[in-house]
Amino acid sequence: MTELTAVATYGRVQAGARVRVFQWLDRLVPEAQICSYIGTSGNSPRVLLRQPLATLAAERAVRTMWHQKLRRVLLFRQASPFGQGGVESRLLRSAGWGVYDFDDGLPWDGGRRSNPGNVLRSSASKCTRSVQSADRVIAGNDYLADWASQFARDVVVIPSCVDPSLYEMKQDYRLGDPPRLVWIGSQCSEIYVAAIEDALLQLHRRTGARLTVIGDATARFDGPLDAVTDRVPWREGHAEQQLAAFDIGLGPLTDDRFSRGKSAYKLLQYGAAGLPFVASDVGTNGSVTQLLGGRLAARPTEWVDNVVDLLGASADVRHAAGRSARAAVEASFSYDAWASRWLAALELPIPPGGADHPGEEHQVVRRGAAAERDRSAPGSSAVGLPNRGPAYGQDLSPACRRVPSPTGPAALGHLLP
Repeated sequence: MTELTAVATYGRVQAGARVRVFQWLDRLVPEAQICSYIGTSGNSPRVLLRQPLATLAAERAVRTMWHQKLRRVLLFRQASPFGQGGVESRLLRSAGWGVYDFDDGLPWDGGRRSNPGNVLRSSASKCTRSVQSADRVIAGNDYLADWASQFARDVVVIPSCVDPSLYEMKQDYRLGDPPRLVWIGSQCSEIYVAAIEDALLQLHRRTGARLTVIGDATARFDGPLDAVTDRVPWREGHAEQQLAAFDIGLGPLTDDRFSRGKSAYKLLQYGAAGLPFVASDVGTNGSVTQLLGGRLAARPTEWVDNVVDLLGASADVRHAAGRSARAAVEASFSYDAWASRWLAALELPIPPGGADHPGEEHQVVRRGAAAERDRSAPGSSAVGLPNRGPAYGQDLSPACRRVPSPTGPAALGHLLP
């Protein structure tokens, strides 16, 4: 019987759940039990009301799951769109080994920015209670890990990863006519594109460049930006093939605490496709851009100057930038590079030869202020695990010992919607 139960309020159509849960399970733990609420990309009242029976079944499932005292639980962001974190806390505390994973600015989300379908405005409180209740926290970046260390027993940083082999690699670096800029993301994140509207309009006037959004094809920008924007619907397996057709990727963010917690995932997608890109110097965007050899922009004039410079460069220059980004993604942000660290964080066995860098000095996880907090749930002893990986320049052995746990989880088939 499987040792792992994964819990989220989204199906694989939601980007964060797909990247940080489903694609890991596909690769490493295909037999895991999955509870994804009603399996949608969001849980707005409108979505839930359209499926009342499925919603009731899903809510019953997550609210009674803790009674089963599951052996290992991986909780991504939240278990239910309702409540203030009690469901999540009980689930994590009752598990033999409870791991909480988050990759966005949830601690600073007093509304619905990171979980736009929440029925209650509870992302921040749910995140805090989950971090306090988990045996281990997986944070998507240093900024989130620093915050989590105030409350958590131990914290390991594992970035959002990509599978470069799924991406078509850009081959022709001659510019399109007109030049084609691209941004990929969900509708709720389009506020970041709107924040650089003036720069995009100036780029269009100077170079004729148009923007393509890969995301919600039915959405629209308010104002003149919409007139220079084309839209392509996002579909899993298609977007990875589409990025190579563009000239420059864009990764804008606003400089606030919520945005500093974001994972820079779209930059990794650009890099996997060999696409030169320009990104905001905010949070993880900054460090990832430096590792991938992209361009950083903090002001509208820097957005214009960097894009114009890339468009004016030779095809060989753009080719070199794209190849460098692809190589950095493969080495530092691929699932293969982080596989044994992910398994170790979940206290799952690492296959023979699975250590990324065998023989390197072993280091322990980052200890939080709550590391000595007593807990009644079994499996609460911390184990050695590196809190950095190849993306951070520390090639550490991920080996760690197993923590004795209760017997495997009861089957969830009768509870899942």
